Order: sequence, then structure tokens, then C-alpha cells
Amino acid sequence: MAHDLNAPQQEAVKYLDGPLLVLAGAGSGKTRVITQKIAYLVDACGYPPARITAITFTNKAAREMKARAGQLLNGAAASGLAVSTFHALGMRILRQEARLLGLKPGFSILDASDTGGLFRELMPGADKVLLRVTQSRISLWKNALVDPAQAGREAVDEREGATARVYAAYEQTLRAYQAVDFDDLIRLPVRLLESDAEALARWQARIWHLLVDEYQDTNRCQYRLMKALAGPRAAFTAVGDDDQSIYAWRGADIGNIHLLREDYPALRVVKLEQNYRSTARILTAANAVIAHNPKVFEKKLWSDLGHGDAVRVQVCRDGEHEAEWVASRLLAHQMQRGGKWSDYAILYRGNFQARAFEEMLRNHKIPYVLSGGQSFFDKTEIKDITSYLRLLGNPEDDPAFIRAITTPKRGIGGATLEALGRHAGTRHTSLFGAATGVGIEQHLNARALDAVREFCRFIVRMEQRAAREPARQVLEDLLRAIDYERSLFEALDVREAEAKWSNVRDFVEWLGRKGDEEGRNLLELTQSIALATLLDKGEDNSHAVQLATLHAAKGLEFRFVFLVGVEEGVLPHRESLEPARLEEERRLMYVGITRARMELTLTHCQKRRTGREWRACEPSRFIAEMGGDLRRTGGEAPPQAEDKQAGRERLARFRALLDTHQG
Repeated sequence: MAHDLNAPQQEAVKYLDGPLLVLAGAGSGKTRVITQKIAYLVDACGYPPARITAITFTNKAAREMKARAGQLLNGAAASGLAVSTFHALGMRILRQEARLLGLKPGFSILDASDTGGLFRELMPGADKVLLRVTQSRISLWKNALVDPAQAGREAVDEREGATARVYAAYEQTLRAYQAVDFDDLIRLPVRLLESDAEALARWQARIWHLLVDEYQDTNRCQYRLMKALAGPRAAFTAVGDDDQSIYAWRGADIGNIHLLREDYPALRVVKLEQNYRSTARILTAANAVIAHNPKVFEKKLWSDLGHGDAVRVQVCRDGEHEAEWVASRLLAHQMQRGGKWSDYAILYRGNFQARAFEEMLRNHKIPYVLSGGQSFFDKTEIKDITSYLRLLGNPEDDPAFIRAITTPKRGIGGATLEALGRHAGTRHTSLFGAATGVGIEQHLNARALDAVREFCRFIVRMEQRAAREPARQVLEDLLRAIDYERSLFEALDVREAEAKWSNVRDFVEWLGRKGDEEGRNLLELTQSIALATLLDKGEDNSHAVQLATLHAAKGLEFRFVFLVGVEEGVLPHRESLEPARLEEERRLMYVGITRARMELTLTHCQKRRTGREWRACEPSRFIAEMGGDLRRTGGEAPPQAEDKQAGRERLARFRALLDTHQG
């Protein structure tokens, strides 16, 4: 089974005598190691699949890993295998242990939009920047397992003290709504497992071996969850790369790699240094850059895929010239090679850099796709429907109640909701509870009261059906009852309404299929919806150049990569020049370099426009750190206007040649 693995990969697969850290360099086959280890545990060691848990960071990665493990185990043997994200595992623990945490099994999971609304209510008059900073600080506290009381005690100034008070009020509101946010999906299970010996023993008994992918991206809370589940046996395999830790801004803690060595003195470390992706010259440049960072564990990538072309560094006059040069080079290169557009990527440090490249690619009809687009589940029409589903599962969910009762419009306005909210506040109950309880008739006129009560009766009827009938049928009847399709076509122009209704139909189909396949009713599916990030449908990227930030490009690979805007103040970012943050910027550069399989081109500008001003630009220090084996081009004197026109005409000729070539 493991005959096609190299020696370190085989060691990682077969080692079962204690805690294991697999330091998997970029392109070194880490997913292969994880899936082969799952197969080895089942086939060679007799582990039941249900006793193996693998954790990764995205739903897409979890699906792919489970599919690959299923192929190795011939499908049927993989049933019961748990491959999920940290958040999905946390939700599973919460759902089964809800009572111990004072939650009902039908608790709601609030997304960023819902929690943003709560913070606006808790901080009336605050501007967007303060709201965002407060929300981010509280999220980081949660990920560090700091509760509101501790945050208040440790506040270093009045501003942090005020944030801690908002944190306390926010937690009270979540409890009142019988709701959790995304951070709670990991924080609350950790709190439970570290305080309840029986619950801890239950979960440790279920997991005979734990595998954690992308270990370098874990935060302290996720580390504590892993440590609790692994227990004293420490039967875990953590797979990661300290050189690709680039998410400190969202709580990832590279210190977790140090912690493993401290907490587990018997830790075995296996290094995967053979890269199966890139040519030797690309890896030499990557190794040279990352060598400037201090290391916990030394490693050096190597490849037997050939020497390859030198890394090219193109100096451009300004941002417009940079976009024009990249588009021109792309056209010429694709015409010569005859490959697919999806072989190419343009990577950059910040989203603001994308606009010039988008415009130039559009002008020359080069197909492209922008990564990190809006999630399917963030679309307005999908959030409208999921508000109903959340309310069916949890009538205490006030944000869902407000959205559902006002979508589509049914004659219930702000004044009615305000009166209902005041009454709910005095009775310490939810909006749904206030609407169906005694006393509300004194606060609403007869017409408004009838509309609110009819809505509540409808939710109760649908909730009863949702617990018994197939998810697809209940959802179809709900959409007909609220007449959602008609409301779209009345409010929007035909094309927009058709697009939104098509999304709703896709959602119903997806949810119906999920219900049929998993034998789950609509109430049981509701929490899964909150965790889903993208519908499987997605965009077809098979014939498009990929435009992506370096953060979004991690985990991807392309034959030809353009890494653009490699300048001081951009990469590294001007606000990341102190040592710890500069090290992360260097890791970001390393991630960018190692996305390239065959050719890597860097660009930087001599000047850039900021507003109406021009500023001089310096090449990034990271270029010098890549060593001397670079092919430098460009940097000629600023052109006259006619030279620019000649450049545009040359680009147009490339386009015409390409059209002829493809025709």
C-alpha cells in the first residue's frame, strides 16, 4: 500500500508509538500521507473507521480528504470515518453535549452578519471601524480562551475595559438567544472537556487516532481541543509547515509548534522535504528567502523535477505598465505554449492590487476568476430562506425572527417590531415568546397583532412538519406559502430576480439531496447549513486565469505564476515591519514562490500613484534575499506617450494572433 511513498512519508504513515509532528514542506505530499495513514490504520492495524478522526480547515479540503481515503479503502470500509473542519467537530460535540452547557440541541449558529447586527445594537453610535476592532478583539479573546471577567481584569486601558464590558453583554445576548458564534463552536467544547471528566472520557474513547492537517494554522483554542481529545495516550498525527504559517491576524499561533515539543517530550518529528511540485531553481529561491527566519526545526526543500528556468524579476514603470506587461506576457506565453488559461495565476499581497489587472484582462478578453468571491451562503436570497430554517430550529433566535417576519414584506414594520422588542425586554423573553405570550395585545393594534400571530402560527405549523416530513417537501411548501418567488419578481428587474430564484432552487435541491442521502430532517440539517461555506456547484475555473491574494492562494499550485507588486510597503506590508510580523510577511513571500511549478515571474514598480500623488517605490527586501540566480529585465527610462500607444498596439496584435491561433 505504501510502496509508492518515499522513506520519510512511509515513516510518517507507520509511526504509531506516540505523538507525531510531520513537518510537511510545500508540495511534499502531505494530504497523501494523511489519507495513506488513515488506510494503514484501518487495513493494517484493524482500527474501525469510526474511531479515526481527521481535522482540516475548510469544507472543501475535508470533502477531498474523505473522498481520497474512501478510494484507498474501497468506499464501504470508509463509512463512519470522521473527516471534518475544527468547527464541524466542535458543532458535533456541542449538539451531543448541549445540555451540559445550558444549550438546547436546536441552538442557532450566528454568522458574521448576525453578530455584526448584535454589536451595532450593543454599541449604538459606534462607527464601522470601532465595531470591527471590537468584534475582532472579542474574537481573539475567545480564541485565546479568555472570558469576559478575565478580559476585564487584564484590560490595560479604558478602551480595552470598555471592550471587555461589550464582551460581557454580547455573551449574555448569545445565551438569551440560545445561540453561539463561530468562535464558540471550539471554545465551548474546550471548556466542557476541560471541566467535565465524564464528557472528556466519552470523547476520548471515541477517538483512537486523531489526525490534524494544516497544524500551523491552529489557534490556542484549537490546540487545547486537540490536546483534550488526544488525552494521555497522545495518539495523534499533526501535519503542518511552520514556514507556511500566515494567519496570525486571525488568531493562528505559530507557537503551537513550540508547545508540542514542550507538552510532549516524546514527540517524534518527521520532515517531508522532497517537493513534487516545483523545479529546483524555484525551490532554491524559496529556501533562500525563508532561511532569514529563525527556525524551530530546520528543513530544506529539494526536487528532482529538473533545474528549470531562472526566476524572472521584471521592473515596471508604474502600476498601469505592470498590468499591461503581465497581460502582454500572458498572451504571448499562452499562444506559444498552447496551454490552458488555468495554468496561470496572478498573485498579490492585497485585494486593492487586483483592479488594474482585472481591467487589463477584461480589455483583452482574457478569462479570469477572482478568488475569495462572495460565498453562496452569504447571498441575500439564501440568507432570507435560512432565517426561516433557523427559526424553525430555535424560536429564541431573534435575528432570524426579525429577518423572516419582514421577508417578504407582510405589513409588519419597524414600529411593530420596536413595540414587540420593548415588550420582550420587559418580560425577559425572545421576540417569538413575546409575540405568542400574554400581554402583547396591549402594545400592538389589532391589525399588527393579527399579522404577527399569523406568522408565529405558520412557524409552529412548519416546525411540526419539519420534524417529521422529508426536508425537500417542507422547504418547497414553505417557499410556496411565503410566495418568495413572486416577491423577488415584484421587487427586482427580471434578470436579477431570475438569478436569485435560480440560486434558491439550487439551495433547495442541495438541501433536499443532503436530507435524502443523510436521512436527516430539516431541523437536523439547519445547523449544518450555518457551517457550509460554498455550494458544491461553485464556479468553473478550468478555463480562467486565477487572480488571488497570497493568503487565498495557499494550498493551490499553478504551472506559471506572476507574483506582482513585490515592493517595500506592499510585501512586506508597511504596517508589518517589526520582527514578528516581518517574519510572517516573509512566510507569505515563501508561500507565493512555492505556488509555482515551472515558471515564476516577480514584478515591481519604480513608482505608483496613490490618489493624485506619485510615490517612488523600492523593490522588496525579499527579492535580494532570494539569492543571485535571478533574471532581471525592464527598468528602462520612462516612455513617451507614443511608446505607450505602441505597447497597446503590440498587445492588440497578440490578441489578434491568439484569436487566429485558437480559431
